[in-house]
Amino acid sequence: MPHPVSRTASRLRTVLPGPGRSALGAGIAGGLLTGLAATPERVGRVFRRRFPVVAVTGMTGVGKTQLADRLSRRTSAEGAAEVGSAVMERRTRRGRRLQGFRFLVVPGDNAATRLGALDEVFHDEPVDGVIHVVAHGHATPRRTAGTTGRASATREQQLAAELEDWTITAHRIAAMAVRRDRPVWVVIAVTKADLFADELDEVVRYYSPGSGSPFGDKVDELRALAGGARLSVDVLPVSSQGGDRKSAISTKRAGEMVDALATRLAQLSGHV
Repeated sequence: MPHPVSRTASRLRTVLPGPGRSALGAGIAGGLLTGLAATPERVGRVFRRRFPVVAVTGMTGVGKTQLADRLSRRTSAEGAAEVGSAVMERRTRRGRRLQGFRFLVVPGDNAATRLGALDEVFHDEPVDGVIHVVAHGHATPRRTAGTTGRASATREQQLAAELEDWTITAHRIAAMAVRRDRPVWVVIAVTKADLFADELDEVVRYYSPGSGSPFGDKVDELRALAGGARLSVDVLPVSSQGGDRKSAISTKRAGEMVDALATRLAQLSGHV
């Protein structure tokens, strides 16, 4: 008596002639290969949602790396404040529920690698969001790499340099925003808040859209270039160095400021 499986196989051969069986096999194999090829891309999208990439920009001496270190709960290296980094610094913040951020700290204007780094984060491999760091004219003066001697600059010069730096960065952000199919977010982090603790509200307003200040006008220009619906802008004060006896901001308050920034990043990234 013929085995049932044999009869089934015979019927399949009858229903599907040779070419049909080949086409079916090719279709199944093709589907498997397509699924396998798409798997890394799907995994990459999931990882990107859980760990979005954030560019940390700003002029030399405002404290970009120090802020990224605080956000990623890492201790800043000794001597980093004297010259600054000439390469792109990378930091990762890992939180609960397998979520966090990957920070790319773009070198300041005294580094020859800066323009290439800006191209990388805004064009070659566009980031998900931007933290632009400013210091209200209190950036630490730094000498150009390869030179000697003590650097110096007045606060007015620092404010002018900060505005020029933002103008360059804002045009890159606008160009990225108009190419994207989803909104881009920018957080302007006002660091060294311990140096102007009594003027925080006024200083935050200076950097805010619609304030009528030189910086606020440049932010308005960015929103006009990118399209208001494509770009969100927040301004938050931060102190990466609060806590010593001479500081106007306590260690606890400085920590709360960094935590508030991290919470806003999580909100903007859809983590909460």
